[in-house]
Amino acid sequence: MADWTTNGKVMALRRRSKAANTLVLAIENFRTHRTGRNAALVAHYGFLSVFPLLLVFTTILGFVLQSRPHFRDQIINSAFNRIPIIGEKVGSQPQELKGNVLVLIFGLMIALWAGMRAFNVLQSALDDIAEVAMPRRRSLLQTRVRSLLGIAFVGGAQIATAILTSLVAVSGVQVLTRVLLVIGAVVVNTAVIAAVFRWLCVQHRGWRQVAPGAIAAGVAFATLQIAGTVVVGRAIANASSIYGTFASVIALLTWLSLHAIVALVGAEINHVLPARRHK
Repeated sequence: MADWTTNGKVMALRRRSKAANTLVLAIENFRTHRTGRNAALVAHYGFLSVFPLLLVFTTILGFVLQSRPHFRDQIINSAFNRIPIIGEKVGSQPQELKGNVLVLIFGLMIALWAGMRAFNVLQSALDDIAEVAMPRRRSLLQTRVRSLLGIAFVGGAQIATAILTSLVAVSGVQVLTRVLLVIGAVVVNTAVIAAVFRWLCVQHRGWRQVAPGAIAAGVAFATLQIAGTVVVGRAIANASSIYGTFASVIALLTWLSLHAIVALVGAEINHVLPARRHK
């Protein structure tokens, strides 16, 4: 079977239009670089890191509630008790939440392992997109060191953008303030993604080279975060504890998968640019 990219009509369109040729190359590269598979692996390990983080959060909450019973009443009467898994436990049996150092350490270790695996796969995915030969790729030690630093950098930035987008989604601030918050989230996301493209891939690229894909991904990230805050917030508020748990797991997997795909598609865009006609 002939390659669809060399079909007569497709080739005519590629020779006539720079944008069409760039789009065809991006779609074909998505397949040949195994970008879909790599995005799924990033989302998989990201998902595995979430539940240990919930374990850590619950343990820390246990430490806080043990010595501050007045906080317990405030939490139970707040929207916090609507959060699936944790919220149900806090609302029904808050006295059972207790801090445990061993559990805290175990949760942190598992979350760190899963987070490092996600960033290891991300580095490999970016090298696949840049078509870096295996001998030129980083060693296991170099990869893991960069993964640790990436967790700290990207994790901090995601917390910042999550706060900004949450303010946009749930607050009653004026329209101008909301616009500025959205712009701030886009700027932070774009800067982080551009840094990831430059720093995690072996092939060196300048800021101008990574800018198109980073801007596209940054805008998409902010949109996903704002939409996700609104949709998930309403779903949690209206769902029962059982169905809310299932919905949260499905929503989390979808959210992580979309973010992974968007980020890697941004890298694919940078790989095929600048736009040019097929000769």
